[in-house]
Amino acid sequence: MTCPANQTVELNQALLALDWLLGTWESDEPGEGNFPSIKPFHYIETLNFSHVGQPVINFTFNAFHAETKKPMHRECGFIRMQPGTNRVAFIIAQNSGLVEIEEGDLTGQQLNLQSQAVARTSFAREPHVQKISRVIQLRSDGRLEQSVSMATDNQPLMQHLHITYRRSS
Repeated sequence: MTCPANQTVELNQALLALDWLLGTWESDEPGEGNFPSIKPFHYIETLNFSHVGQPVINFTFNAFHAETKKPMHRECGFIRMQPGTNRVAFIIAQNSGLVEIEEGDLTGQQLNLQSQAVARTSFAREPHVQKISRVIQLRSDGRLEQSVSMATDNQPLMQHLHITYRRSS
């Protein structure tokens, strides 16, 4: 990773188990989104995972409508690991006004995460998200796969998003 003044910084030792995430990933074909309260849709997305030598990975997720290319969902945040364990935390802010902490385990090159805390702006659209679970894995073919499930005030936890990516840098 290159930092200000063009200094190269090594990945913090606490994050070596997550080095497979680093870089930019682009959807190789449109992902699928659905939920009972919305019309099914397709989207494209770019993920970026970077670091500056601290014991956190910085990330941004930027989704666009597959047909119109209009901006859709945005997430940004940080990934931390509990030292000496396989416990991982995602700290996430979304452009929808949702903020969450997801925690879970790293097993090989797969992250299984569940929301531990969900907060929102006072004027967030209803129904309110109550729970999120996420699986991110590096497949044997070198592609990254992500599935996101969601529960709201009036729907139980169910798959909401599914997409695969190829590494672009």
